[in-house]
Amino acid sequence: MAARYLPGGLLLLALLLGGCAAPLQSQRLLKQPPPKLAQPVLLSDVPFYPQQIHQCGPAALATVLNWSDVAVTPEELVSEVYVPERKGSLQVELLAAARRHGRIAYVLRPKLDDVLAEVRAGRPVLVLQNLGLSWYPRWHYAVVVGYDLGADRLTLRSGDEAMHTETLELFERTWDRGKDWAVVVLRPGQLPVHADALSYLQSVVGFERLGDWRAAEVSYRAALHRWPDDIGAAMGLGNSYYAQGKLKQAAARYRAVVDAHSDYAPALNNLAQTLADLKQWDEAERYARRAVALGGPQADTYRQTLESIRAHRDR
Repeated sequence: MAARYLPGGLLLLALLLGGCAAPLQSQRLLKQPPPKLAQPVLLSDVPFYPQQIHQCGPAALATVLNWSDVAVTPEELVSEVYVPERKGSLQVELLAAARRHGRIAYVLRPKLDDVLAEVRAGRPVLVLQNLGLSWYPRWHYAVVVGYDLGADRLTLRSGDEAMHTETLELFERTWDRGKDWAVVVLRPGQLPVHADALSYLQSVVGFERLGDWRAAEVSYRAALHRWPDDIGAAMGLGNSYYAQGKLKQAAARYRAVVDAHSDYAPALNNLAQTLADLKQWDEAERYARRAVALGGPQADTYRQTLESIRAHRDR
């Protein structure tokens, strides 16, 4: 019976410091350091790969992946992330490559606090900087591995420097020109320090597209532990079970969603399909009929599920 479940890369210092009227996050952090960030941190065990010209993307990605126990070299990553026409790597390629290597690539909020919090938690952070100007960009990927708010210093694996340091304000200005883009690479089941459910689940969905359902399962379970009432996490976990043939676990997860949200048609449909696979025909039809009655954007799928259940039951 066919399944019809719903899947859940420096200019002068004067130029770099020029022209920003908005208050800087770094000024606030230096003036009144948050207690949790007050002590200096240096992740000395993070590997270092000197960056070749135009290929800081593969080197930076290899840095965070190897820290996360993925044995891969920058040279091996070139074919995955380097775009010759652009003489660099696009952010989307870095995120996709991290997923292909079994890791969650979580894009942090555009907050310097979040970057420092991840480093405080022992995780290096891959960042995009513009070392030029907005109208003459010079894109550069680096990895934040330490900070000292008392000394006004941020430490990065950058270019050919394993211990490149710069002031927080200088970093923030170049980072801001890179649209404040920062990524932490996580093992399945790990969550960022300051995570929101939607962003985390969107990061996990990549495992589904790759068919890495075991990694998805572990990640959705961690999400559900932090956000026990989140429907997306619950449905994602159920779908992960289903895709691995763990039908009883899938049915239990979908049933829990239905019990909490009786009018959530996708859960009703998925529960009906799973029960049908377990040959529990009467109960499967009952849930399928409820999904059809509710309708919605996936109404055709619900009807197909119901028709299939009836056809197989009548046999």
